[in-house]
Amino acid sequence: MKIDKLMTSCPGCATADTPIAEVAKMMVEHDCGQIPVLGGDSGRKPIGVVTDRDIVVRAVAAARNPLDLKASDCMSSPCTTVKVDCTLEECCNVMESKQIRRVLVVDDNGDLAGIVAQADIARTGETGQTAEVVKKISAA
Repeated sequence: MKIDKLMTSCPGCATADTPIAEVAKMMVEHDCGQIPVLGGDSGRKPIGVVTDRDIVVRAVAAARNPLDLKASDCMSSPCTTVKVDCTLEECCNVMESKQIRRVLVVDDNGDLAGIVAQADIARTGETGQTAEVVKKISAA
């Protein structure tokens, strides 16, 4: 199965200057735990991601006021991506090797095409494959 069949197209996105409070609201609106941060010449190239954990660790736990911060203050960068034509197995291998729960999907130009989360794999993948991905991603 190709990854474009299960990815979430057009996820909520931010720029480096987007206020963290707005990023958090996007997470609520889109029922997700990661927002891609875009930039570059086209304005559609992933330059990082902000996860709910990034906000907690880099803002709240660091005693920084989230209302004073932008996406660039909390984002993880560089971000891991896969090509839109990769297979589910290839995507799972990347997620396992990087120990990440979500991966951005880019087109041939490197522009954001979508995002794949563990939950997407769980909904469409085989039971054994899903269990293996979760196990390897969760390993410390």
